[in-house]
Amino acid sequence: MDEPRVLDDPIVLQLLGAGYVNDLERASHKVARNFRAFMAVRSRFAEDLLAESVAKGVTQYVVLGAGLDTFAYRNPHAGLRVFEVDFPATQEWKRGMLAEARIAEPKNLTFIALDFEHHTLAEGLTEAGFDFARPAFFGWLGVVPYLTLEAIRATLATIAALPAGTGVCFDYGLDPGSLNPLQKMAFDALSRRVAAAGEPFRTFFTPETLEALLRETGFTRVEHCDAEALNSLYFEGRADNLKLSKGAIGQMVAAWVE
Repeated sequence: MDEPRVLDDPIVLQLLGAGYVNDLERASHKVARNFRAFMAVRSRFAEDLLAESVAKGVTQYVVLGAGLDTFAYRNPHAGLRVFEVDFPATQEWKRGMLAEARIAEPKNLTFIALDFEHHTLAEGLTEAGFDFARPAFFGWLGVVPYLTLEAIRATLATIAALPAGTGVCFDYGLDPGSLNPLQKMAFDALSRRVAAAGEPFRTFFTPETLEALLRETGFTRVEHCDAEALNSLYFEGRADNLKLSKGAIGQMVAAWVE
């Protein structure tokens, strides 16, 4: 739909298969454009930070709540081991799609079937042979708003207990009480949609409350990236004017152990 691409992903359409319909009229709607821009840019942002970590010696990447994330199948980093962590049924569904699309599961990829609300991340990583003596980078996209605060805190504490050089990047929903009228309209519409799908939002933050949680759980450096910052990084000078709207309610954050 959009050129130049924010995220160059040659795998995803192959993974979705023949049943995928490219609805050009629907995709051109301003809400669809904004949603698409955020979906692309959050992965691009996380993968750019991963590349910086790899350049500093990180050799383990954990994709939390992997869904249909395709990084492992287009991984450009030699020697980087990837762990995909997801709800068991979702992971089984994805692996079936991979098989149907004839997309090979790389040898440096390990699947971890895990329900964040009932089993700890540490348990899953231990069983998968993750090296707790080495730093790692964690991508956690499209998951945090659906979890309880307790589950979020436990996961962050597990990550922050790893050696210096470890980092995590994730998106989160702004606390409804902090939203402007335009953001509140977008939030209400999206909340109704996800609740109707059986996965209601559970937890929200302000940048201040999230930073406090990250430091409480052991992170020493926190970097916030809102819609304005993401637009500056990834959407400047586009002829099609694709960018995140002022009503964007999703935010990005990265935190590091130093």
